[in-house]
Amino acid sequence: MAETDISGYVNNLQQVLLARKDYLDRVELVKLKDELRIFQSSFASLYNIFLKKKLIDEDPYKQESKISEIEVPDASPFQDVKQLSIRLANFDNQLDFLVNFYQLGMDYLNLDRIKRIVGLIRYIDWVNLTPDSQSSVTRAVAEMSNNSKAGVDSLTLSIIGESLTKLSRNTAAAMNTLRELNIYYRENYKLTVRLNITGSMSAGDATLDNIRKKMPSVMPGSPFYKELIDEIIKEDYSNNSVEIRDAILNSLMVKEEKPKIVKPVVVFKNILLDGIQVIGSASNSLFEISTKLLENQNILESRKKTFFETIKDLIRQITNAEPEEVIHTIEKLDESRGVPIKEKINFHQFIEDLAKKTKILNSFVRGPAYQKLSAMAEDQIISYLDKNIKDVMFLHKTLGALDDFFKTNVIATDRDKIKGIKPELSALKNTFVKANQLLYEYNAQKEEEEQLKHLGINPAAVSETHASPKPGA
Repeated sequence: MAETDISGYVNNLQQVLLARKDYLDRVELVKLKDELRIFQSSFASLYNIFLKKKLIDEDPYKQESKISEIEVPDASPFQDVKQLSIRLANFDNQLDFLVNFYQLGMDYLNLDRIKRIVGLIRYIDWVNLTPDSQSSVTRAVAEMSNNSKAGVDSLTLSIIGESLTKLSRNTAAAMNTLRELNIYYRENYKLTVRLNITGSMSAGDATLDNIRKKMPSVMPGSPFYKELIDEIIKEDYSNNSVEIRDAILNSLMVKEEKPKIVKPVVVFKNILLDGIQVIGSASNSLFEISTKLLENQNILESRKKTFFETIKDLIRQITNAEPEEVIHTIEKLDESRGVPIKEKINFHQFIEDLAKKTKILNSFVRGPAYQKLSAMAEDQIISYLDKNIKDVMFLHKTLGALDDFFKTNVIATDRDKIKGIKPELSALKNTFVKANQLLYEYNAQKEEEEQLKHLGINPAAVSETHASPKPGA
């Protein structure tokens, strides 16, 4: 064996690992946190769908579990749904702990903790999620994923598909980063052993037994990794130790890259989601308008009734008959012909439909509908956005006609009591105009990108795009 200069290699290794640690902390750990966050969120969506579809049971003790360290759930074969439910609840808790409470920092992580995180990420094989998997948990989740798609709406179906895609993609991405971290901690462990034990040993003394004997007193609490100790002996005392060390140093070295000027790239989906939130804000104007129209209707009905109208009301009360429909004839402009047309409106049915639409639009801003839409494909979001813009435009025209109706049909003495809705109509118009502008911006920029791609040009390299405007901007 050719014993070479160990101290020189140790000094070089220290410098390289220090730079590597800084790079991993600044770049790779940031990426890992993002990947794990998406991974956890995707599983949580899928887990909640399993619960709603009654494919698994709610674990009554789920919220009571206390976690201090990552523990991979039991992966052995299980007997019933109850055991599977407990394992998936534990898996969900472990992911939540990892993402929201775990110390993902270079000084806290080590080989054991990396191993635990890898085990958790690979607990379910999302990349090969098939009913014939060797893992009993993976088989069960694959079957549940297929069963959960039966009899659901398009939004839920889209969430299931998107969650499964993200879980597979993020598993691969997270594993790449975890491998990089694992390489660093392996070499750092070997460096620590060299500094404390083998650095002063001769080739004859550097044996597994001698190193194992020294470790408890020199490195108390440190695990003994036989595989890594074997690597140290080979790298420091074999005939080709120089070549092995050079290869290690080269693999750990952080490549210096010249900073590239990258122009911002439009996230097209975000433009559409901004449009969804903008059109959703129409709910505020519609609510105010509904309130005023109901007050105007009460004023219209408060006029003195004729004798026969009073008798009809009395008969309906005695027989518990449904209230008589209130039909208003409004006048709207037929824009295709440029002439006014008359239209009959069932007032109370219209107000009821308006309330439903207001609730739907409000959920685009604050409710679960926005989260579901966020998981949908762009063409689906376009369909929802376009439909709701048209709905609000139609309502704007009808509400304007109703405003004119109340102002012209109330008796003269009550005319001052009628509440106009012009300010709300103006705000409503601004809303669908802004939403339409975002839809136009999406289509224009998408078309421009497609044209550049058709010409074989990278859009990010030649055109500077603008960030999509915020809702209400």
